[in-house]
Amino acid sequence: MSLSRVEEYSTTASLEEIVAFLRGVDAGATIGIGTHMKPDGDAIGSTLAVARALRAIGKRVTLLYMGGPPRWIETLATRAERSTFEEDGLPDPEPSVWLILDTGSWSQLEQLTPALTGRGSSVVIIDHHLQGDAVIADRRFIDKNAAAAAQPAAELCRILLGLRSCAELPVEIAEPLFLGLATDTGWFRHSNTRPETLRLAADLIGAGANHSRLYAMVEQSDTVGRLRLIARALGSLELFDNDRIALMKLTLSDFEQAGASHGDTGGLADMALVIQSVRVSAVITEQSVKAGAPALTKISMRSKEGPNAVDVNEVCGKLGGGGHARASGARMSLTLEQTRSRVLEALLT
Repeated sequence: MSLSRVEEYSTTASLEEIVAFLRGVDAGATIGIGTHMKPDGDAIGSTLAVARALRAIGKRVTLLYMGGPPRWIETLATRAERSTFEEDGLPDPEPSVWLILDTGSWSQLEQLTPALTGRGSSVVIIDHHLQGDAVIADRRFIDKNAAAAAQPAAELCRILLGLRSCAELPVEIAEPLFLGLATDTGWFRHSNTRPETLRLAADLIGAGANHSRLYAMVEQSDTVGRLRLIARALGSLELFDNDRIALMKLTLSDFEQAGASHGDTGGLADMALVIQSVRVSAVITEQSVKAGAPALTKISMRSKEGPNAVDVNEVCGKLGGGGHARASGARMSLTLEQTRSRVLEALLT
């Protein structure tokens, strides 16, 4: 089966149909839950909430994260209810069903490829991104207007538990959902914040989500190493196209000298957008690879709303990636300087 990108990435099943499918999984079987590499607040929030909802109705669940979750996950989820690919590998025994949230792209599921390939009938995707690989899952619910994957995930949890409103969700499910919603909207600052986003946020707070505690957990718990990494990123800032394009880069040496990890890069691409003239910002990060393997870089790109706004999903599509119109990314098997040239070319043409 080809792993190439499929253009028709759309909904094939309702949430009610997906719930019926999940309820039908044998009691002794395991449901595997996964998300993209280096999970962010939305990836963690949506997967953790759905895992807890499935366990609440008596299902066996393995929740797997890849690429190293952020440090604050220790505050949100116990080690007993989650595993990491780096420490635990793929689940054994193998799950009979996989549920993937907040992505549907092979490029973001590299370590799960052996478990997912050729098993579309037993894989479910719940996502909100514009692009993905439809071949991964026969059952897909793709809400491209949702501010976060936590939005359809919240409705899935509500249906699973037979509740009338998300305001009735147990607090241990409401909190991670609120986290996903808040982080993917920049704490409700970004243009993807819509009336339904805020209505769901209100319901989740009504269910007991402690928004101020979650904000402090994610946004006010930086390490000294992260601040030093931010300084190094800002020190690399370059401006192009009459100061409309901001470009920053981080080398492996930057991480070592700052005493930081790759999990400390969240939000860096947003920082240059505070410059009045800047319409689009990109951060290029050198990645660790095994000896003899080709170079690898990661690109994170953000843009501002307004007249002539840059569609970074389209730009990153030229680089083999994708995401959203205002927040997108890609990975390239090129050196940092080669990637820098390709990014500038994609932005200027």
